[in-house]
Amino acid sequence: MSAMETKLELRAELCEEILREYLPQADPCADTLVQAVAYSLLSGGKRLRPVIMETTGRMYGGREALRRPFMAALEMIHSYSLVHDDLPCMDDDEYRRGRKTTHIVYGEGMAVLAGDALLNAAAETALTAFDEAGSASENAAVIRAMRLLMKNAGLSGMIGGQCADLEAEDRPGEVDARTLYYIHKHKTACMIESAFQIGAILAGAPEQDIRALGRIAECTGVAFQIRDDILDVTGDTAELGKTVGSDARDGKTTYVTMHGLDKAMRDTEALSEEAMTLLDSLTGVCDREEQAFLRALVESLVQRTH
Repeated sequence: MSAMETKLELRAELCEEILREYLPQADPCADTLVQAVAYSLLSGGKRLRPVIMETTGRMYGGREALRRPFMAALEMIHSYSLVHDDLPCMDDDEYRRGRKTTHIVYGEGMAVLAGDALLNAAAETALTAFDEAGSASENAAVIRAMRLLMKNAGLSGMIGGQCADLEAEDRPGEVDARTLYYIHKHKTACMIESAFQIGAILAGAPEQDIRALGRIAECTGVAFQIRDDILDVTGDTAELGKTVGSDARDGKTTYVTMHGLDKAMRDTEALSEEAMTLLDSLTGVCDREEQAFLRALVESLVQRTH
């Protein structure tokens, strides 16, 4: 295991600890829902979004106590989106991360409620950052972070992207390049943007760096999705853990089916290079080791083989 992978594993363990700390609780009458929420939230995964937030916060010398609620909230939002994505009315998936999805275990109605509960818990959890804010500037930073988090999770962000993706499935072959980029940017990159920018915002990073981190997140998120499309063509079923070629068989419009494999690979490389250049140009960084870790993490996301 490389030094980057070891550090990533340790950061994921920290995120797991934070999630358990903020795990939603309720009256015993709602115990089944509490169990469904815990099942959904503590389902494993690399916890990449809160890991990125932790890393950008450390890059700028931010206080962990201030960002912990946002790290938990961001993962709650991500988890709720997966629960709803898996429902029969959406992607109709029976397994995620090697185990049965929430609606298979608890039923569709309880899965809908678990997703709703996680989204509400995310807002409630993020707001507890005000309890940790020790100055007017930190209060202002929490307000800004909260607005960004909810905007990127909503109609102008992830949900808008999911809407466009759902409609695109009903008209295969009619999706244009602008719509496909919109789906990638909003469905995936917006939540990654929250991870990159909120850690910096709470740490009081320079404005130009916060803007640059937003573009880095967009490049990373879109490149991640294009890589996913590439792997569906070139990947190995055993390594990916899913059947390759499914997009083509389902008639789904992807970056590869629209632009071809060669352009998809070139565009992924171009987005990766832009992200690296912007990362290296950040002016307010006070911890270069964290910057190097973030660089390695971005590279691993856009150049992954599974």
